[in-house]
Amino acid sequence: MATRSRARALKRPTPDRLLAVVVFAALIWAVIYPNLVVLGNSLSAEGLITLDHYREFFRTPAELRALWASIWISIATVVLAALVGVPLAFLFTRYEFPGRRVLGALAALPVLLPPLVGVIAILFLYGESGIATRLVQSALDLDRPPWRLRGAAAILAVHAYSMYVYFYLFTLAGLARLDHSLVEAAASLGSSRIRTLRRVTLPLLTPTLVGAALLTFMTSMASFSAPYVLGGGYRVMTTQIFSSKLQGELGLAMVETVMLASVSLLVLWPLARWEGSREYVAPTKGAAPFRRQVESRLARIGVPLVAGFGVLFLLLPHLTLVLISLVPDGSWTVETLPPAYSFENYAELFSEARTFRPILNSLFMTTAATAMALIVAVAVGHLVVRRRIAGRGLLEGLLALPWALPGTVLAIGLATTFSVHRPWIGRWVLVGTAAILILAYFLRMLPLTGRAALAGFRQLDPSLEEAGASLGAGPWRRMRRITLPGLLPALAAGAALAFATGLGEFVASIVLYTHRTRPISLEILSQLRDFDLGAAAAYGVLLMVLVAGAFLFAQRWIQGGRELPG
Repeated sequence: MATRSRARALKRPTPDRLLAVVVFAALIWAVIYPNLVVLGNSLSAEGLITLDHYREFFRTPAELRALWASIWISIATVVLAALVGVPLAFLFTRYEFPGRRVLGALAALPVLLPPLVGVIAILFLYGESGIATRLVQSALDLDRPPWRLRGAAAILAVHAYSMYVYFYLFTLAGLARLDHSLVEAAASLGSSRIRTLRRVTLPLLTPTLVGAALLTFMTSMASFSAPYVLGGGYRVMTTQIFSSKLQGELGLAMVETVMLASVSLLVLWPLARWEGSREYVAPTKGAAPFRRQVESRLARIGVPLVAGFGVLFLLLPHLTLVLISLVPDGSWTVETLPPAYSFENYAELFSEARTFRPILNSLFMTTAATAMALIVAVAVGHLVVRRRIAGRGLLEGLLALPWALPGTVLAIGLATTFSVHRPWIGRWVLVGTAAILILAYFLRMLPLTGRAALAGFRQLDPSLEEAGASLGAGPWRRMRRITLPGLLPALAAGAALAFATGLGEFVASIVLYTHRTRPISLEILSQLRDFDLGAAAAYGVLLMVLVAGAFLFAQRWIQGGRELPG
């Protein structure tokens, strides 16, 4: 009898098994299912299976040019971003000079600019009517602007500016962990600085540099703001998908979506596996990073000046955005610099329902999506790290997959899947509602919160939870009193990144929004189309402030944290 009771208890679903079923089902429905719908639609026409859409894609030169443009621009972006970010990191890590800490922190500020905001800031500065363009035109007494910020060169310039931060921050972290005694050992054996850099330092930084390159390449492949605003007639796959959808060529848009996703995954998968399969571990004595003191008088003046001017150049778009946000509507026409300044653009943002609604929309949808992403991330971390369930590799893959898929791909998948009401196959009409944007933001945030939660669980000592259980604390109490406080620093970092991503989200928003659900990013685009530059800039500054506030708030929890119960 007792044996039969134990057998029934073993067959009864445990809370962890039920949680695993719910999480798997939710992630497969949200992450995999929309992409399968897109793949199915790309292979069908009028209810029949066909390859006609693929034949059209490969027979159209414009489609192949757009695909190749996405690939080569992404490769070039990696090279340019590395050429800016890596030397900057070496400068601020290896040399000691006045103002090093402040300048080093300021060099990372472009990370606060959401993609669209960064594009319009550069447009205000270097566009045909931009401040820098007008200054050069006036100084050289030219009849026309000295350059046009259009085409592939403009896209590359914006990508290099906005994405060098990945290489900069990754390399800073890599150099901080590097044992300088290895460099000293190489020097004592007669190795020159160049040889030491090539044979010792860079090989040890390989995982860091590959990680930065992967992130830069995937971000560039997914880029929509720069090609859409500055591309002119130059198309990449993200803008090609959007154009096909607008023209009603839905079958072709499905194929373009599949091709962009395929290229992204084909690049990501082998490089990620290669990175994970190689080990770059060197014997270390834990020596702290060494910074060479700048000694000569000329160098002590010249190095800070060069670094300062370089950082100022990188921050000019931020300063320009703040400047333009203070320009009253209609007061700036042909002058090089605005003739008048006021706070009326900011007052208008908060005083009129029409202009305040996008702010509320963005805050509500981003907060809701961040909360969802955190809940799912904690559930996945618990199942993968603490319970080590079967299929945990698949679960981690489902967390990471949205990062590998460009925002346009995710948006098209969601718009296609949730445009019909077929509840028996898991499809409801969400198009036109805020729910579809929240779902899109949730998917974009999931890799960020997921990686943070997994890292937090792996660093949290399980003996603390075991001690709580031995003292009679139940699962929920252990989660509330031990696990969540221990995870707080990691979750705060992931939540800050996720919140910043959601606030500035433009790629998925432009495919899925309606006038009633438009976020700040779409209102910025609307104000630009109406030539209300001051209002567009004011929205951009507000986004910067909100993102900075999210990071500062998270920093309190990351650094201060809460002590675990003893």
